[in-house]
Amino acid sequence: MKLKLVLTFICFTLSLQGQENILRRAAQLEEEGKFKEAATELQKPLTENYSLSSEERKKLEFEVDRLERIKQDYSMTKDRLYTQVEKSIKGVTPAEFERWIAEGKFDIRTIDGSQYFIGVSRSNLFWRYPEIAARRINPPDESAFERAVWESCVAIKKASSNREPYVLPKSFKTVMKVKLKANVVPAGETVRAWLPIPRKFAYQKDFQLVSSSAVSTAIADEESSIRSAYMEQQSAKDQPTEFKIEYTYSSLGIYFKLKEEEVLPLDPVDPAVRDFTQEGPHVVFTDKMKKLSDKLAGKEKNPLAKARKFYDWITENIKYSYALEYSTIRNIGEYCLDKMYGDCGQEALLFITLCRYNGIPARWQSAWFTFPGGKTIHDWTEIYVKPWGWIPVDPYMGIFAVRYMNSLSKEQKEEVRQFYFGGLDQYRMSANSDHNQVLDPPKRSLRSDNVDFQRGELEYGEKNIYFDKYSYSLEIEEVKKQP
Repeated sequence: MKLKLVLTFICFTLSLQGQENILRRAAQLEEEGKFKEAATELQKPLTENYSLSSEERKKLEFEVDRLERIKQDYSMTKDRLYTQVEKSIKGVTPAEFERWIAEGKFDIRTIDGSQYFIGVSRSNLFWRYPEIAARRINPPDESAFERAVWESCVAIKKASSNREPYVLPKSFKTVMKVKLKANVVPAGETVRAWLPIPRKFAYQKDFQLVSSSAVSTAIADEESSIRSAYMEQQSAKDQPTEFKIEYTYSSLGIYFKLKEEEVLPLDPVDPAVRDFTQEGPHVVFTDKMKKLSDKLAGKEKNPLAKARKFYDWITENIKYSYALEYSTIRNIGEYCLDKMYGDCGQEALLFITLCRYNGIPARWQSAWFTFPGGKTIHDWTEIYVKPWGWIPVDPYMGIFAVRYMNSLSKEQKEEVRQFYFGGLDQYRMSANSDHNQVLDPPKRSLRSDNVDFQRGELEYGEKNIYFDKYSYSLEIEEVKKQP
């Protein structure tokens, strides 16, 4: 009996001591492009006679899965990318294409001896390099959308007042669908789904469930930091499994008339905001982040003025770029700073990190941007400044105004940029008030996106169903008031 206990203890001790070494070796192999070897290293304690806790096992399983997710992101071959580029850019030549590769204009990884490009490489050329975007064949005409955004900002700003920042309410009817491909799951299995729905905010309310494709639908608390509708359906042979939810809600435009001289001191231990001044996943006070903060903030003490400095720097210096899956990135805020480009969520986490390091409460906001002509999944932020409380800041919209709203005048661009520091349009469906949150009920398996929650999450048994196995859509219609 004693011998059995000793052997059990030794096995457990080995797992504790060895796991970090295994993770480090696997990470090094991944950096070297040896994905198969990295996966083998990670699989050893999962398949051999190791004593692993549930948490240790999940960590290793995630790292194995993460390698596959990276391979999905980096799936474009060089020849295929050149074919796309040649069809999209006037006068491009093979020599010029090779020069762009040498200059680092593409995100590239070597995976098990072969070179692969991120699947959105062609589109990212247009976001990152205006000189290449000018050569685009049949570029989209965004002028109507850009003008509509500017007009929306002007109208909300005009309607707001010091006493009432929430104005011009709009009502929406929404249908979200998630469709799992046929035969991904064995027939008769119960597929569990979580679909994002509107959380209650001062600017978002009146959620009403109209219909659901599931017999039973569980709705998370209205102030959940990651609000979802939980549903279950049985899979059928040769048939897709579809989840559908219809609901209504209302949203208001926001504009705070912010003045630095009106800022009041903040209690740093206030339980309502203290967690939002701390480090956390993807919000890390690294030396590089501290150095940037010190450079931008200088001797400034006013939190509103500091936050504005961070916002202005991001909107002037960070380029937009389609992103890798968030679950594959170790530190998203730092990644955005290193690359000097990122998507809306990466830009948001960079801004959040700078604010929190300076004691300014900052948190994630996300789900969908539903502006007509620009509907997409989207992330932005809120900061807490007394006496106003939580105020919206959307770094992406500031970047979009500065770099990409080319049909607007310089003055109109600046008006849009300044609006989104303290202002927000009504065309949002916000499900999240923080990142890296736990669904209710929790998933039994890995999350497809463990940072954000916009596209829905699926699983069956103890197995996650990744994004490539299902499609998602959100249809939204503004409900006009009868005269």
